[in-house]
Amino acid sequence: MAQWMHMTQLIQYLPGPTVNDLYPSNSFPIEVRHFLAEWIEKQRWEDFVLENVEQEGQATALLDQLIHMLQSMAQDNANVVEKMKLLQISRNMNSFQQQPLQFGVMVRDMLRKERSLLRSHPTIISPPQYPQYRESSFTESSDLDKLVLKVLEIQEVRQKLHQMQEELNWERQNYESIGTIQQNGLEPTAGEIQKLQNHIQQMEYTMKSLATKRFQSLKECVDCLDQCQTRLIGRLKVWRWEQHKATIGHPFDDNLNVLQTCCEQLLGVNGKLRQELMLIGEPIPELQERLLQLLQDLIQSSLLVDKQPPQVIKTQSKFSTTVRYLLGEKVAPGKPVLLKAQIITELQARSLGSVPSDNVGELINNTAILEHNTASKSTCATFRNMSIKKIKRADRKGSESVTEEKFALLFSTEISITGCDTPYRIQMISLPVVVIVHGSQDNNALATIIWDCAFSEPDRVPFVVPERVPWRLMCSTLNSKFTSEVQTQHNLDQYNQLFLAQKIFDKPDFTDDFSNMMVSWAQFNKEVLPGRPFTFWQWFEGVMDLTKKHLKTYWSDGLIFGFIGKQHLHLILKDRPNGTFLLRFSDSEIGGITIAYVSATENGGQKIQNIQPFTKRDLEIRSLGDRILDINHITFLYPEFPKHKAFQKYYTEPQHPPSGGYIPVSLQTKVGMDAGSAALPVSNMTSHAESPHNVVAYPLHQFQQPFSPQESINQEQMETTVSPAEFNQNSPVVFPDMSSNDNMELVLDTLLKDLGQ
Repeated sequence: MAQWMHMTQLIQYLPGPTVNDLYPSNSFPIEVRHFLAEWIEKQRWEDFVLENVEQEGQATALLDQLIHMLQSMAQDNANVVEKMKLLQISRNMNSFQQQPLQFGVMVRDMLRKERSLLRSHPTIISPPQYPQYRESSFTESSDLDKLVLKVLEIQEVRQKLHQMQEELNWERQNYESIGTIQQNGLEPTAGEIQKLQNHIQQMEYTMKSLATKRFQSLKECVDCLDQCQTRLIGRLKVWRWEQHKATIGHPFDDNLNVLQTCCEQLLGVNGKLRQELMLIGEPIPELQERLLQLLQDLIQSSLLVDKQPPQVIKTQSKFSTTVRYLLGEKVAPGKPVLLKAQIITELQARSLGSVPSDNVGELINNTAILEHNTASKSTCATFRNMSIKKIKRADRKGSESVTEEKFALLFSTEISITGCDTPYRIQMISLPVVVIVHGSQDNNALATIIWDCAFSEPDRVPFVVPERVPWRLMCSTLNSKFTSEVQTQHNLDQYNQLFLAQKIFDKPDFTDDFSNMMVSWAQFNKEVLPGRPFTFWQWFEGVMDLTKKHLKTYWSDGLIFGFIGKQHLHLILKDRPNGTFLLRFSDSEIGGITIAYVSATENGGQKIQNIQPFTKRDLEIRSLGDRILDINHITFLYPEFPKHKAFQKYYTEPQHPPSGGYIPVSLQTKVGMDAGSAALPVSNMTSHAESPHNVVAYPLHQFQQPFSPQESINQEQMETTVSPAEFNQNSPVVFPDMSSNDNMELVLDTLLKDLGQ
């Protein structure tokens, strides 16, 4: 019903003729659309086509259901005017009982028109969340329907010509038998003979006119078929393009049902036109050759990679992919259709025409049978356990890395279509893939794929991409990838974008417009950032991964400021009260988030402190919310939100005391208060024992080393205490829960370091 809700907002801005055309009062008045909106939008109208008589039963069932609902609504309606109106409409709808398919197509076209109008008026309404049928616009489907009707007219003309030819043969026979009639004494008058001659001449003239019209209609149909097929193949290319762009987070509707219906319709029209040309009785080479070429193009274009293989593939690892054939129901029965996959290089992808003979890689489980699924009406070949056993690399130039080398999977087969004399060799390649041999190459390989997906042009030579792109395109790509990967609606704001630009261009003091500055591939993922051991993409991907796994809800709720430079940080915090803090991504290490806050100096002034960044490992041990709760000297989230109000839902509930008489153990974050440190170290884990009695407590560092040695916390920074009841000569120190792999690793690391000393 969402579509109708948006239409009600739009209708008031549409001219009267447009609304009347959309909801004609004599066939489908607006009242039907209004009262049955929810039911209408739940039904499947897109499959209806005029020539498919097998759908008449389905259309009749929907029509009967609609009439019944209108009558029920009328009976239950207390408003007499509305009641009479609904009853009248239900009676009018009965006129479709003889032509139920026209009813189904009418509703289909009405819904398509609505979607087209909604998309063309984005400023009037907010974009609705309903399926986008980009595959077939209303104009295209109308042209296809008109083409189907035109072919039916040609068939009717042929049948009429056949009947007239039989009648003409009969009249000619009558004329030739006049001599026999005269011999039998039944001589016709001159007027009767002349009338017969005139009738024969008139029939011959009419037949000649019909034959000329038939030929002209055939030519027009071939032209229209060419136009419809060109648009369809264009839509198939757009579908593949949108599938490509989905890698960087662009919206993508993978539904192929409408495109499949169009392919099947075009194939049916092509077959009928070829049949009509054959029945003319004389060859028309121009039209016959055009139809055969259109047929070949359609059969080839109907093979698509429905589910792409991973675009970064590790050798010896299993992966899957699915190839779909949109003309699957038209495949000639008998011999199974076997698809074969092979891996090809970028150079081979540029010169496709036949199956490459040079194998550059060995694929395991590289064949699959094309199988039809009756329920989904799809015909697919699924490669479920494919694997690249080995790969042959090309000679690399200069500093080119193996993670910059692009390959593709080529799928090919020979297929026979019902109604076609010869089999066709068809093939399709996947999106580009990068083959790696170790997980450490994954990040750099992904950078190659991101650059390819974001900046390649439609119909490019495989797999050419520009070496430099404007920052505005790069910034849009980073935002799309970040929001789709994290699965959030919270975009990177202008401050985040400014900092990213400053970082990639190494211009921390530059605040002008970066939009048209050119970013190179080298700046993106070949050259390390100044003073850092990693590239821009490696750093950005680390932040994205951290946010996706541990900070998604914080980011979506707007609690994380995110990407911000030190200069901007000091600018916005310098006048804030002590204890004001914000969360920012670390720019000095991969995958870290830090807390920057305002604190007092010894002389009564203010300074901005940056706590040592928390990494994925840290947040697996203790969540960000609980760490913020632990740190007492941060009180207000920038600009002035009370900490406990902003982060309350992220705090972990206190645990109940365990059974068995044990003293409960909890983890807490402690921040070192060294005034001279630029980044305050944090203790990841301290064992804080709570006793119900008043006891003497001693510093923990007398008994054990810190559990997080990687963060270099000195002994004076450890404030956690242990009571005598927790430690004596006969009782061992209670270590953290060993069921946690992270805690076990921390303890083992500490013990090994102690042994090394």
